Amino acid sequence: MKTLREVGIGETAVVVKLHGEGAVKRRIMDMGITKNTSVFVRKVAPLGDPIEVTVRGYELSIRKADAQMIEVN
Repeated sequence: MKTLREVGIGETAVVVKLHGEGAVKRRIMDMGITKNTSVFVRKVAPLGDPIEVTVRGYELSIRKADAQMIEVN
């Protein structure tokens, strides 16, 4: 299982599954990260948190903990 946290800078991945429960999963889905969505990793902060990605045409910064819950392909 590969997560969004493990995707390198400049790489694109497709969301396979969202892990997590309740409000956390809902918040990730509300940001536009859903199954079969393409996610491009633009930047990673110097200490690794947050990760800046492009999803559905807009830039989004997510925490490492949230990125760990997003299974990609």
